[in-house]
Amino acid sequence: MSTNTHALHAGALPGGREDAQRSLNRTPATVEDLLAVGQTQATLWTWGLAAGLVWIGFGLLTLLLPNKVAGFISEWRFTRELGIASIAAGLLLLAASTLWVQRLRLLPLERLRPAGRWLVAIPVVLAAWQYLTAKTAILPVPFFAPPQSLIEVYVDDWPRLADSVWNTAKLLTTGFVWGAVVGFLTGVSIGWSQAIGYWIHPLLRVLGPVPSTALLPLTFYIFPSSYSAAVFLIALATAFPLAILTWSGVASVNKSYYDVARTMGASQWFLVSRVAIPAALPQVFVGLFMGLSASFSVLVTAEMMGVKSGLGWYLTWAQGWTAYNNMYAALIVMALLFSGLITLLFTIRDRVLSWQKGTVKW
Repeated sequence: MSTNTHALHAGALPGGREDAQRSLNRTPATVEDLLAVGQTQATLWTWGLAAGLVWIGFGLLTLLLPNKVAGFISEWRFTRELGIASIAAGLLLLAASTLWVQRLRLLPLERLRPAGRWLVAIPVVLAAWQYLTAKTAILPVPFFAPPQSLIEVYVDDWPRLADSVWNTAKLLTTGFVWGAVVGFLTGVSIGWSQAIGYWIHPLLRVLGPVPSTALLPLTFYIFPSSYSAAVFLIALATAFPLAILTWSGVASVNKSYYDVARTMGASQWFLVSRVAIPAALPQVFVGLFMGLSASFSVLVTAEMMGVKSGLGWYLTWAQGWTAYNNMYAALIVMALLFSGLITLLFTIRDRVLSWQKGTVKW
């Protein structure tokens, strides 16, 4: 045996016996490593398999069980299309559940994995909804309509619905921006200046808790149009929580920050813009979330009372014509719109306050 071979067997050279033994006994060091090993070895997505079967079952229920005649409605449109689409979705989920997702790096499919239980629950709810409405008419028409009626609304009435979404978004954005600017400046002024706080703080304590919707009759009389009155009410609902929380954030800044900045020759403007406001930003974003949530209810109420177009107006119009399927379709669009706006605000917060990312969940 040569010298090099003897040294290799003795473990004297790099990659010898000791390294080989360590490589054989190596195990994942963290929980994440263990989970990664389990995921790469798994070839069956159980929840995806269950979801695929349930979606196919919902599609077969929609296609094979005949619709029941209820009132003046003899047949529901898009029943066949809904059944075919549900079966297709089920087949795709069945295929996805048997793929080696980690190895193939199928990102869209991998993103579906956390939603596996929801992918099972949604077709179950839709199947119960379908059975109780179109198939048996246990839930009476026109107050309850099957899922395919929503498809009919989105296909036939999308111009009016899209116009309502646009006007709602425009009205909400205008009122929210005005309220955010006024509330932010008011909160900074109160928190920084005791003289300003002496006059404004009592007004906030007395008038701020009053619901904005209680001022509807007064605002519609004072303002020249229903649109400007709605903008004012949305701005008022946004400004109050933002002003209170901004004031609290500015007032609670550690005084030592100001002392250090003053020793460096900082001006009053620098202290406000570069010390007080950045330190108060976490409370400012909490105020923005509260103001945005409050503006939603005011927005819908204002649109129902006097605005000529918008989702609130669309709901009133649909209810007046007993078009409850239109009303349900508008409610779904409204929920998606409002949820998307809050998600967008959370995204902005996580970018601005990157050191606090993940501390507030949505």
